[in-house]
Amino acid sequence: MFTGIVEDVGTIVSIERGEQGLALQVRCGLESQSIKLGDSMAVNGVCLTVAGRDGDVLSFDVSHETHSATTLRSLGSGDGVHLERALSFGGRLGGHLVTGHIDGVGEVTRRAHRGQNVDLEILATSQAAAYLVPKGSVAIDGVSLTVNQPRGKRFQVTLVPHTLEKTLLGARRAGDRLNIEADILGKYVRHFSGASGDGTIDEDFLKRHGFL
Repeated sequence: MFTGIVEDVGTIVSIERGEQGLALQVRCGLESQSIKLGDSMAVNGVCLTVAGRDGDVLSFDVSHETHSATTLRSLGSGDGVHLERALSFGGRLGGHLVTGHIDGVGEVTRRAHRGQNVDLEILATSQAAAYLVPKGSVAIDGVSLTVNQPRGKRFQVTLVPHTLEKTLLGARRAGDRLNIEADILGKYVRHFSGASGDGTIDEDFLKRHGFL
């Protein structure tokens, strides 16, 4: 489990494509002693297992399913990636609960400056869009953000100066593709509301489930 707070921007050292997926090597600036073989790490929001370590270079094996369902397949040597170690119990939850299981690949459709901030409009897949709600949480390439103005499969996120400084999202332009993970709490709400009725969340539903 992760929080969507990026700890480091790593660099792809090498990437080998095979029939079973990818073999990925990433140079990481995090303290090497805090990372052990078998640890989980989010790489651009995708939960991967540390399979090897050589100094500051971490190795990951990416399955064919993960390769097909995320933007990791489009990475190349020298590209930057967001890195986050798994959340430790007792640690601060600065973003929101992120599993590292991607719901779909979205595409930036518009970028606009608004003062010191940058707004990105993103076109999501139908699967990811089903869980987006105004002011809800979403992880974009592993970065915890707030959903603004969801309309159908399109929604907007605002990148504040800190996010622009600490992540790669500020360099994204129209046409770029991003990993999207919707809020896991929204997934559970939708699942159980769908199982018990028509999927509509209204005042009656909230009363019956103890929210009002």
